[in-house]
Amino acid sequence: MITASVVTYNHHLLDFEPVLRSLFASPVDIIYVVDHSDDMLDLKHELQEFAERVLKGEPELKQKAERGFQLIYIPHENNGYGGGHNVALKEARNLGSTYHLVVNPDVWFGPEVIPALIEYMDSHDDVGQIMPKVMYPNGQIQRLAKLLPTPLDFFGRFCLPEFLIKRRNTRFELVQSGFSKIMNIPFLSGCFMFFRMSALDEVGMFDERFFLYAEDIDMTRRMHQKYQTLFFPVATVYHTFTRGSRKSLRLMWIHIVSTIKYLNKWGWWRDEERREINNVVLNQIGGAL
Repeated sequence: MITASVVTYNHHLLDFEPVLRSLFASPVDIIYVVDHSDDMLDLKHELQEFAERVLKGEPELKQKAERGFQLIYIPHENNGYGGGHNVALKEARNLGSTYHLVVNPDVWFGPEVIPALIEYMDSHDDVGQIMPKVMYPNGQIQRLAKLLPTPLDFFGRFCLPEFLIKRRNTRFELVQSGFSKIMNIPFLSGCFMFFRMSALDEVGMFDERFFLYAEDIDMTRRMHQKYQTLFFPVATVYHTFTRGSRKSLRLMWIHIVSTIKYLNKWGWWRDEERREINNVVLNQIGGAL
């Protein structure tokens, strides 16, 4: 069984219809929409109508519905990005899901993507998490496979002008890799996280102390300690990527708080594991810049 979850907050159906259509066209058996909104009272009804209309519109999707496909709407108090996905992950685990996709509302992809991930993970049982190549809508690559961040990486990106941290950012974002080969990376973006459920059972779900931001670093890092966490450029997805914390003081503050929580958990300047992991990655791509 393959499951997926999308966490929404004041999203209208049109905001995340592309990702739903992507999931409908993929071998996903259950989609969970976990809604953190306070006043989107019509969303459940809109989702039901949308699913019925789309699934009846194409013979292949109609057959999928007849085999038991479900779109499940879960209204839930806003316990953060990771917390919302944990709600769905617990449901998926109880149903015996093999793989689970955590995906942003602003992502979309072709029907070939999830089969490619499944095929690879079926033949590589040491892989616990995988992320495809992620592109902007204009076709430019998003550098979302990174090293484990140091305090300077975090706060330099918050506070310093780009020209002062360009060289460090180039290293942190693994630009030298060319993003053309499969790589075992300790920090994969939360916009598209394809998990082996048995690995999640061992590693644990999202740490809900991170309300928003840094939950993906923490999750990938814990998974990376026991399994491969792969950047997989064989498959490609598209992501709008609005960088909300660059535009909202509230989101910026949440981002800073999550950063502090992350560093308190894993270590500020003295984090020997971070140094060792990052050195392995840099050697993998040809050495530090």
